[in-house]
Amino acid sequence: MTDFSGRDLACMRGGRVVFAGLDFAVGAGGALLLTGPNGSGKSSLLRLMAGLGRPAAGALAWAGVPIAADPEAHAARLQFVGHLDAVKPALTVAENLGLWTRLGGGTGSVAAALAAVGLDRLAVTPARFLSAGQRRRLALARLWTRPASLWLLDEPTIALDPPSVAAVEAAIARHRAAGGIAIVSSNVAIGLPAAAVVALERFAEAP
Repeated sequence: MTDFSGRDLACMRGGRVVFAGLDFAVGAGGALLLTGPNGSGKSSLLRLMAGLGRPAAGALAWAGVPIAADPEAHAARLQFVGHLDAVKPALTVAENLGLWTRLGGGTGSVAAALAAVGLDRLAVTPARFLSAGQRRRLALARLWTRPASLWLLDEPTIALDPPSVAAVEAAIARHRAAGGIAIVSSNVAIGLPAAAVVALERFAEAP
């Protein structure tokens, strides 16, 4: 049975239909790549997948069970990294990650997670001094603080340099090799071997 699926999904925003009639299905070790121009609904779809909103129509299911039947169980099985980094400038790098870890119920090592994204030497640096790429790596570090079956990543490589992009691609590959699912939105090329594509271009408004 497919682990995560959506059937006939529709999303409304500001009284406008963002997308409708959208279907997807992805199994263990699989990946979906969400493509489309700005405003086509990539971020909105990821938020629905994360249970942060209800679709205007259709349903999302995990192992055949609607995620709305047990929102807490669904939240516990996923890690969602949005396109906004949500970094608090006054806190240090380690304090930011520690806060996210506690709020997300994680038990992983903050130090190990920072080392995984190459920010361990900046652990006590106030986040206001980070570059855009470093802020993005800090946001992604939460993936290492709590195991999750489902990764929902909104533009994960934005502002990253090539070595950091390669590191993100490698982390996703390891996650999938362990049976995890990755759903990624991106407007740039990203290495997701054998990923299915959900193209939201067809839902975008004509210019």
